Amino acid sequence: MIETARSHSGAVLTPKNVKKDKVRLLLADDHSLFRAGLKDLLDGTHNFTIIGEAATGPEALEMVEKKRPDIVLMDIRLPGMDGIACTRQIKKTHPEVTVLVLSMYDDESHVLEAFNAGANGYLSKLLSAQDLVRAIETVHQEGYLIPGNIMTRLMGGIRKLDLSAMEDSNGVVTKSELRVLASLVQGHSNKQIAEEIFVSEKTVKNHLNHLFKKLGVKNRTEAVVKAIERGLVSMQ
Repeated sequence: MIETARSHSGAVLTPKNVKKDKVRLLLADDHSLFRAGLKDLLDGTHNFTIIGEAATGPEALEMVEKKRPDIVLMDIRLPGMDGIACTRQIKKTHPEVTVLVLSMYDDESHVLEAFNAGANGYLSKLLSAQDLVRAIETVHQEGYLIPGNIMTRLMGGIRKLDLSAMEDSNGVVTKSELRVLASLVQGHSNKQIAEEIFVSEKTVKNHLNHLFKKLGVKNRTEAVVKAIERGLVSMQ
């Protein structure tokens, strides 16, 4: 469950950019006590407001249709329709709605499945209250979020990048850029990528800038997410 204790430093999180309009959140979880804890933590504070709660997948879809939240905090295991299917439907009908998955499962298969469905972020329910607030702010401001510990596990589970799928879906991406993307998905640094493909770090940076533009992303994390969303990564 979500911890309510402060961080070791005792610091209180203050939003970086406080906006006039609060971020509207929908809670989708079948455990009423967990929803109550989230509501007590988030509602009316940290620039958030809870505009609805759902205990099942169908309820979540109905609430999204009626309330149009900014962010849905989505559990994976929902009765009626699981969180993955629910996320996929939400992103199909309301792509502007951000879906942030909160789950007890942090294995690679669940993370990949969530992003393939269109999730904007994936978090563990064991996060501290402060980290959860920061994560929600981050996904609202930046569009995507993969915490470092999950990214490490994800990178360890990905075995290859299906480059042929990328070439078929977007012919403007060059083979050099595809090689850079393949290394990027493995979590390699610019220096490591440069050594692998025998070019300078400056050339790697140029390839990355071109990739970001072609994929419509802003950074390395979003590029990896885009590769996951397109089904270009393999766990084999």
